[in-house]
Amino acid sequence: MKTSLFLTGALMFAQAAFAGTIIYETNLLGSLEVPSNTSPGTGFAEVIVDTTAQTMEVQVSFSGLLGTTTASHIHCCTTAPGSGNAGVATTTPTFTLFPLGVTSGTYDHTFDLTASSSYNPAFVTAEGSVVNAEAALLAGLAADETYLNIHTTVVPGGEIRGYLVATPEPATIFLSGGGLLGLSILRRRAKS
Repeated sequence: MKTSLFLTGALMFAQAAFAGTIIYETNLLGSLEVPSNTSPGTGFAEVIVDTTAQTMEVQVSFSGLLGTTTASHIHCCTTAPGSGNAGVATTTPTFTLFPLGVTSGTYDHTFDLTASSSYNPAFVTAEGSVVNAEAALLAGLAADETYLNIHTTVVPGGEIRGYLVATPEPATIFLSGGGLLGLSILRRRAKS
């Protein structure tokens, strides 16, 4: 009885956690571009998806670029996780208010995933609707088939890039570590 209550509580906790915020992160490097380049530029991106509010916050910091920025966006969906090229999924030609004409900077903007203005019109057309575009982008993020890159005057195809990968959620840590530990304790007690 205690075991089933514990599992029910753990599953309810996990569902609540996964229904809210999912964080994706990546390091941005020239070596991750396809084809790769030797840019000394580096960066970091964090994409925070709130599945309840249907928003996506994009935070980027970058420095040391060879050229000045001309665009930045998320591409989706590659044919294999963490590799290849894909079309632009988010706003074109660049993220809303992304700093252009610079070699370093920061960015933070929240997009409404239900608004057509948050997507590349070609991505919406290919997916058939904004609802489908949102579903495709979220599925691509979950499958590690998206990347964020920064384009510059020196490397117009993209100077630095990183494939977005989910970071562990508290519920994941709870279920994989603490949850399993708790389950094993309850099993030992049941055998005693």
